[in-house]
Amino acid sequence: MTVAHTRTAVASKTVTDHAFGEVTWAVTRVGLGFVFLWAFLDKLFGLGKSTPAEKAWLNGGQPTKGFLAGVEGPFAGVFNAMSGNVLLDWLFMAGLAGIGVALILGIGMRIAAVSGVLMMVLMWAASLPIATNPFLDDHLIYALVIAGLAATGAGLRYSLAATWAKVPLVGKAPWLK
Repeated sequence: MTVAHTRTAVASKTVTDHAFGEVTWAVTRVGLGFVFLWAFLDKLFGLGKSTPAEKAWLNGGQPTKGFLAGVEGPFAGVFNAMSGNVLLDWLFMAGLAGIGVALILGIGMRIAAVSGVLMMVLMWAASLPIATNPFLDDHLIYALVIAGLAATGAGLRYSLAATWAKVPLVGKAPWLK
């Protein structure tokens, strides 16, 4: 007796081969970049959305204090102790700005992905227990999207990635791509 095995046909084109898919991922990349850049600008200037003017970093506010001081979950002790640390304020703000600019321009995606995923996973851990879902929140979704964008190169057709790759230092240090 012979058994015939059938295979399911797999599309030979990827999402980046389709104009709509490429544009969708480019818009997603830029949009997520603006999420990070806006958080940086709001905390820097106190634009009144999440950060009032009197708590702006430029007015002596501490960007990590409000979030980390309010952590109540299983890692409260760790995150509360980091609250208001000047070095962490600088790292957090540099991360928000750097990740935001990298995503918007489509450059430095590897380092932006590593730092963005790390930041989002730490913020997820600080948010535990999550009020609306026992496992998942927007931080983990953002982390997955950032990792996926960097791993696949989706959306980079509409970016400065090709120009960035020609910079001699980037050519010598591929982790800067």
